[in-house]
Amino acid sequence: MPTSLPDLLSARVHPAGASTVTFDIPEDWQQGRTTFGGLISTLAVQAMRDVAGAGWPDAVRLRALQTSFIGPVDRGPVQVSVQVLREGKNVRQIQALVQQAGQTAALLLGVFGVDRETAVPVASPPQPATRNTAADATQVPFMPGVSPNFLQHIEGRWSEGAVPFTGGDAWHSHIHLRLREGPIAPELLTVLLADVPPTPVLGRFTQRTPASSVSWELELRPVAQAPDPDAWWRVDTEVIAAAGGYVNQVSRLWTPAGELAALGYQVVAVYG
Repeated sequence: MPTSLPDLLSARVHPAGASTVTFDIPEDWQQGRTTFGGLISTLAVQAMRDVAGAGWPDAVRLRALQTSFIGPVDRGPVQVSVQVLREGKNVRQIQALVQQAGQTAALLLGVFGVDRETAVPVASPPQPATRNTAADATQVPFMPGVSPNFLQHIEGRWSEGAVPFTGGDAWHSHIHLRLREGPIAPELLTVLLADVPPTPVLGRFTQRTPASSVSWELELRPVAQAPDPDAWWRVDTEVIAAAGGYVNQVSRLWTPAGELAALGYQVVAVYG
């Protein structure tokens, strides 16, 4: 029986006053030989909130998240140790160290901040048009034994770009996404969905080829209200450069209302 994200989060263990939060990751959140990177980052943000942010006002929101994926995370218990690096009047910088069986798996830095008074006008880029709406886009079914396990929790529909291993020639993708279960906090949902799309480079291959994120930097524009859990988000990903088995790419996550929720920058290793 798959473990929903709300159930996985509610089962976490955080002893009072402790700086470490323990999560039990099931097999259905795996991606090849490791855990889906978006889940690892989501759990780390939850741990940051548990350890450092319990007393913060609601106005404190995640503004940036830097993740270095260091080693594989298998199913089973995972410990996230949190350290407050600096807590200023407006900005708080929090570190999270993800470990399993004594081995370092990931290192994250979260930047949380409150809105400041400013004379700078709001600049919000418009969502560009895409070829197909979610209703018209190609549905990508979850295929046990073929699809990464974690995709059974996420519904995806391909609007532009080549589906992995179909021999296309695109360097970009537009994908409509939504979590099959919920609800969860918009902040956590933003982190989770922003990392779902595979690198568009995989669409250029004609046979299964592994790829792995090396580092991921996410800049967030906090979502004010939780969107309808049945509504579709969209992630647009574009390859900027590729050489030597590494891909540099940028992504934009759009809310169901068409507002920019996050900008992501990623280095991906491709083994083919």
